Amino acid sequence: MFQKLFGFGQRSRRVVIDALYERIVAASRQPVFYADWQVPDTPLGRFEMIGVHMILFLRRLREEPGTARDVAQEVTDVFFRDVEHAIRELGIGDLGVPKRIKKLARMFYGRAATYSEAIDAGDADALAQALARNVKPDLADWDGAAPIAAYALKAADALASQPLERLLAADISFPTANAED
Repeated sequence: MFQKLFGFGQRSRRVVIDALYERIVAASRQPVFYADWQVPDTPLGRFEMIGVHMILFLRRLREEPGTARDVAQEVTDVFFRDVEHAIRELGIGDLGVPKRIKKLARMFYGRAATYSEAIDAGDADALAQALARNVKPDLADWDGAAPIAAYALKAADALASQPLERLLAADISFPTANAED
């Protein structure tokens, strides 16, 4: 009763949501993505890699009931608040922000459907093709797509093996991406 009355439960939940998002972002900032696999270290390149990790996280929670769905939604909300903040830091004015957010949301959810389908099928080639189309659309033959796809499949398996209780306590871990993968 005191937790609800004084908001203690909400505060601790907020800590968990923030910690989950921080770990997702940390996983997406592994240097190998940018240095070895040539993901552009730009706002859009970082959006793509955070997006991959968000999709992996959301995919892990998609079949879970109750609290897991709420947590997934709250982490997604934090992600889009972060995207909005980044857009504003790039100098986009108040009138342009909603239009950009809507476009980035369409991009994200389109990628979520495509990447999840490939991951569910265990199809590294389809995932690599989708990554290439989205991360490096101007480059016909990008060498980074295949290792990122292999990493994403490995990460999906790693997340699937982590107990829900751990994830809901912000004890989430993504595998280390290696240039040798």
